[in-house]
Amino acid sequence: MAETVLSVSRLKKAIGGKTIIHDMTFDVVAGEVFGFLGPNGAGKTTTIRMLVGLADSDCGEIRIGGYDLKKQFPQAIAQVGCIVENPELYKFMTGRENLETFARMSGNVSQARIEEIIEFVDLTRAIDDKVKTYSLGMRQRLGIAQALLHRPRLLILDEPTNGLDPAGIRELRQFIRRLAEEENLAVFISSHLLSEIEMMCDRVAIINNGRVISVGLVKSLMEQYADQVEWTFAAERVKEAVERLQKLPYVREAWVATPEKVKCQMDTERISDANRVLVEAGIEVQGIATRTVTLEDLFLTLTAGGVE
Repeated sequence: MAETVLSVSRLKKAIGGKTIIHDMTFDVVAGEVFGFLGPNGAGKTTTIRMLVGLADSDCGEIRIGGYDLKKQFPQAIAQVGCIVENPELYKFMTGRENLETFARMSGNVSQARIEEIIEFVDLTRAIDDKVKTYSLGMRQRLGIAQALLHRPRLLILDEPTNGLDPAGIRELRQFIRRLAEEENLAVFISSHLLSEIEMMCDRVAIINNGRVISVGLVKSLMEQYADQVEWTFAAERVKEAVERLQKLPYVREAWVATPEKVKCQMDTERISDANRVLVEAGIEVQGIATRTVTLEDLFLTLTAGGVE
């Protein structure tokens, strides 16, 4: 079993008398990329602020590297590297000067560590150029280098792909996977780019209205909602068709999607069996289509809303 680096247990937060975070619980382990998804106002930013000590929780516990964030703040926060949206860098300095400045702030960061991290983030050729000449993707990598200088065990990235072009997003995705696998880091990513989370993350927590509504392996969560079958009927037979489908033991769920269409989650190998049941009941099937469920489908199904 991988070691738990971040443990959040029954976290609650109220602002202005209104509870905005309700009993939030999840863990992040070493070597994994953990996605944190939720619609606008779901509580992602508030949660991140509590994770890095910028806001206090009303109750619950946050443990980082085994340390209680409230009771052992210096030890706990020393385990964290964090970038919230765009990294804060001195653009008039070179990349190397930026790292050396932050190394002095952190303390106990050797020149060898600076050289090691420059090579790891693949900035060797540009490290002595002014940061103002860097592309956004290069600035993101320099920011991550800065966050990694003190060898944290948890890296928190808030919307790390904001503003990146497709090539930059792909590069950052590959780099984050390397961080988790080669450095054995626990990487916590808040993002609204569902397709990227699907390709980048091992596990995901989906939150809505300040509550965690689902946590699990990306693949496993999608499999729970996979194998959607869309049936087309005459509008006057739709209700009856749903009732028939819901009674079949191999149909997990069936619902009216439009006045003429019914969707269900079922084993696609049993479509012919379901079709026969419907036809024998005198319900004419006008069309059958299957579709692969994406993380976006799952997200919208669980949150019933838009994304940030």
